[in-house]
Amino acid sequence: MTAVYYLNKKKKNSLHVTFNRRELGLLLSVYSQRVSKGEWRDYAIDLLGDCAVFSIFRHAHENPLFAIVKSTGHKNKYEEFTVFKGPKKLQRSRNLSEALEVFNNMLASGGH
Repeated sequence: MTAVYYLNKKKKNSLHVTFNRRELGLLLSVYSQRVSKGEWRDYAIDLLGDCAVFSIFRHAHENPLFAIVKSTGHKNKYEEFTVFKGPKKLQRSRNLSEALEVFNNMLASGGH
């Protein structure tokens, strides 16, 4: 007998973190500014269940330069955004706009 599995059914307690439309707009705005300057060339979005990751690359075949991770915070009461450069945490905030300020500060100081 064949079993049918419904892929769109979610468990009540399952955690599935994604970027919403506003967040994607903010991420792509920062990304496009750096693309226009020739610094970044590719990105990837990974939805890993308990977190969503926006990775930024200089070249598609390299490791990401930066990763912006959206995850749930303390006991799933709030969302949290963390910006990484490799394994190093650059910024953490409950607000994506605040977390992305790290890129403006890097641009002002001439860093990548």
